[in-house]
Amino acid sequence: MIKLERFDEFSYDTLISWVDSEEALMQFAGPLFIFPLTCEQLANSNKDPRRHSFKVISLETGEMIAHAEIFVMESVARFGRILIGDEKLRGKGIGQEIVKQLLEYTINVLNQSKVDLLVFDWNIHAIKCYEKVGFIVNPEIRYERKVKGETWIALNMALGNENLNKRTESSMSLNGD
Repeated sequence: MIKLERFDEFSYDTLISWVDSEEALMQFAGPLFIFPLTCEQLANSNKDPRRHSFKVISLETGEMIAHAEIFVMESVARFGRILIGDEKLRGKGIGQEIVKQLLEYTINVLNQSKVDLLVFDWNIHAIKCYEKVGFIVNPEIRYERKVKGETWIALNMALGNENLNKRTESSMSLNGD
């Protein structure tokens, strides 16, 4: 279905073409970038050794269809900047597959055991996607962002260690280990 590859300068223009408004940029990236998104902003972000950015490639077409990132902080790996570029591809399980592959990378490559993410409370489809993978809302952590005079609420969702352990065990059994 998909594979993750390192996000590089050859993919910047594709990602930029998907982010066509200030609102879309805030939904995708939070307050890190300033609209309009530029190659320079992406290059600066990509230089941060704590960021593991990926382009998501369709195995069927070989084309970049999404972007995703893991940001490794002191006590948690945070998933973010997950964006499926073509709206027609959304709602087809690709988001869940992206999150599952990010989890495998986080566990097997980064050796991280705590994972969380931020999602705006109105983004019901994304919240349901994350819940299907095992994330739960952490009611103690919320952020407010101002976007064109409106207040957006970002929820924190975390994958509990018990869910992470189950994910690791099922991942191992699927691979024949």
